[in-house]
Order: sequence, then structure tokens, then C-alpha cells
Amino acid sequence: MNAKPRSSDAAGQDGGSPEALAPRLKRWIDTVLVFNVFLVIAGAIWFAVAVALHSQHVEAPLQLLQRLWDPLFTPAIGLLMGAALLSGLLGWWQRQGLSRDRGSGT
Repeated sequence: MNAKPRSSDAAGQDGGSPEALAPRLKRWIDTVLVFNVFLVIAGAIWFAVAVALHSQHVEAPLQLLQRLWDPLFTPAIGLLMGAALLSGLLGWWQRQGLSRDRGSGT
């Protein structure tokens, strides 16, 4: 009997190889960044509602937002800005590499 390896066997099931780890890591980072964007948007909406309620002398939402600002919203905004800068830098770097490749005729 001639046993053919299944496609999953041929690719390797160790899961620890760099080729297998990179897509999973990218998916995980993408998921965290999507969650982070929604957290920042929710914080902005919460801030707008809290300011509107503050004008009606309802202080609890704004006080809670102020307590959560440093431990939750400051890092979330920083992560969002860092990811945007890194994405822009990587895009610029890729465009520089592509323009160099076109100029060298390869």
C-alpha cells in the first residue's frame, strides 16, 4: 500500500516554525488593533456623552472617565498612534524598496 502524506503532514504540524508563526502573530496583532480602535472610539463617544451630562450637572460618567483615563484610554490612544506611525513607516519603506528595484532594472 502506497501511503501518501496528507497536505497537513507535508506542511509540517510543528506549528513552531517561523513560517507558521508569522501569520498567526499577524492575525493576533490585527485583532488587538481592531479591538483597540473600537475602544478608542467608544471612549470618544463616552467623553462626548459625559461632557453633555456634565452640563446637566450629572457628574458620575465624567468622573468615571477621569478615573479610567490613565490606566485605560491613554495606553489605548498611544497604541493606536504607534500602530499608525509604524504602518506609515513600513509603507514608506516598502515604496522605497519598490522604487529602487524599478530603477535598477530588476
